[in-house]
Amino acid sequence: MDANVFAPFDLTGRVSVVTGGPGLLGRQFCRTLAGAGSAVVIVDIDGQKTAALSEEMEKEGYRVLGSKTDITHPASVQSMVRSTLKTFGRLDILVNSAALDPKFDPAALAGQTTPLGSFEDYPVESWKQALDVNLTGTFLCCQAAVRPMLEQGRGVIINICSTYGLVGPDQRLYQREGRQTSYKPVYYSVTKAGVLGLTRYLAAYYAGRNIRVNALTPGGVFHGHEPEFLKAYSARTVLGRMAEPQEMNGALLFLASDASSYMTGANLVVDGGWTAW
Repeated sequence: MDANVFAPFDLTGRVSVVTGGPGLLGRQFCRTLAGAGSAVVIVDIDGQKTAALSEEMEKEGYRVLGSKTDITHPASVQSMVRSTLKTFGRLDILVNSAALDPKFDPAALAGQTTPLGSFEDYPVESWKQALDVNLTGTFLCCQAAVRPMLEQGRGVIINICSTYGLVGPDQRLYQREGRQTSYKPVYYSVTKAGVLGLTRYLAAYYAGRNIRVNALTPGGVFHGHEPEFLKAYSARTVLGRMAEPQEMNGALLFLASDASSYMTGANLVVDGGWTAW
């Protein structure tokens, strides 16, 4: 047994790509990987947010690269991977965190002008857009990133899933008296279930080639939600609360590092017990 139990978590010399890097969880993932010694490529379609986080982390002494990337376009994804290799020489870890996910925190609700998610009237254009980002985008990033991983002889892919990719949404959480009826839309469950299927497919496909592919499934993360929503959501979890953003970091580092060297095709669920009952 290694005398230093923390050694397998060390990512010194490795290079990570995090899509959706400036997001609520994405920025946590970027800092976690950087803190463990990895260089980090921060990827997002919003160039301003990407640049701001890159500048912030550079000032803190981390090795980072910001990349404005549209993950739904193959050429854009391939360009991001080329930039990663040109800057850092390798690509060891891919975290697919970018996704369309309708929010129900106060800031999101304030800008809501139409009911969210009614299945009977859900626009096919919105359905296709979500498939492009949540599923095709993940596919394209995996496809582009795995090439240098194969050349290196090792690599790790982590796809961010959701409890709603495992079980159906409890739509009662999104109903408010005196407010337009809203739903967690159909695309979210469907695409996140698809991401989990893609994870298992790739893990099996790259058997014997030292490419590990796993999923991380977070539960609901608190982001200034209204007391009514917080109370209702918390009552559905075994731990009786929502997660804090930093509470996914340990699981993410575990999956990214050699500490999880005997895991592939797995789904690590960090949901406060939401799916336990």
